[in-house]
Amino acid sequence: MGRLTERRRVVTLRPDGSRSKGDLLAVEEPLELRLAGESFTVTMRTPGHDFELVAGFLVAEGIISSQDHLRSLRYCAGTDEQGNQTYNVIDAELDPRLPATSLLRTRNVLTTSACGICGTTSIDAVEKTLPPHRTEVLRLNSSVLMQLPERMRERQTLFSKTGGVHAAGLFDADGALLCLREDVGRHNAVDKVVGWALTQGRLPLRGTVLQVSGRASFELVQKAALAGIEMLSAVGAPSSLAVDLAERSGLTLAGFSRGGSINLYTHLQRVETEDEQS
Repeated sequence: MGRLTERRRVVTLRPDGSRSKGDLLAVEEPLELRLAGESFTVTMRTPGHDFELVAGFLVAEGIISSQDHLRSLRYCAGTDEQGNQTYNVIDAELDPRLPATSLLRTRNVLTTSACGICGTTSIDAVEKTLPPHRTEVLRLNSSVLMQLPERMRERQTLFSKTGGVHAAGLFDADGALLCLREDVGRHNAVDKVVGWALTQGRLPLRGTVLQVSGRASFELVQKAALAGIEMLSAVGAPSSLAVDLAERSGLTLAGFSRGGSINLYTHLQRVETEDEQS
């Protein structure tokens, strides 16, 4: 696995003068995904949990939906200028019985760490076919929901070192952390969490909450819904399109989770307030 951080020199300017010091930066490197040896896409990411990233990405693309669909993942040969293995190319072998049409949404472009849908070839392919609504499992207290950002922050080791990565944390209804992943791309962090769940045979993720460190965008709602997650909570604001998709897909969407308050935008029935308990 590649390095997660790199030390660089930085000059800090202050009213009383300037000084040079070392600064720790989060690493951002390309990762090429190949399907059966054919290049499918390139994404920018923070190295680490790469197999989970690929698995979660394939779930988000609607190509796979269970552990059985993914036969194998392996790093392909790739070296840097010094001849060191880069671990920046992964080849995925899928179940050959998967419908061939699911592989036709080729991207073949660079996907940045800021955007999860930049390479989609058609706007019609952006909103993937969502799974049918299932019986609701999740029910949690509002006080637990408001504690999730802080509980996640306590485990964000890479952010503590660099201040330059996003995080996604998967929690159960009691607020217990099931999985946390960090990455320079917020959509990558979510893909890594979903990929972890797929490799553990835990999809669909009914009865869980996905807490993210940034805003709630359309693609994050889509990724959560495709993974069967019942609630997405964000520290920042949601977009109008994110709210629309959450409403249609049966997802509870929360935003502006800042400790003392939180906004609920869709499907409020999963959140139990203090008034309901008294």
